[in-house]
Amino acid sequence: MAAKYIAAGLLGSFAISYVCDHFISEKKIFGGTTPHTVSDKDWWQATDKKFQAWPRTAGPPVVMNPISRQNFIVKDIES
Repeated sequence: MAAKYIAAGLLGSFAISYVCDHFISEKKIFGGTTPHTVSDKDWWQATDKKFQAWPRTAGPPVVMNPISRQNFIVKDIES
């Protein structure tokens, strides 16, 4: 019985958040405009072309967690 209230509450909160997001970001109820860098396709293509033209240089691969990559040798206490 509690599951239906939880599911209904979750669905309701998702619906409310979607409506709020739509009106705030798409309808711009608080004012403002969409930046030209987002709305202008020519600007987007030129920027992408510039980033793809940069020379890419990299060093050797880096291990993110070197401790987990070590091979620990466990010795017996007797030896």
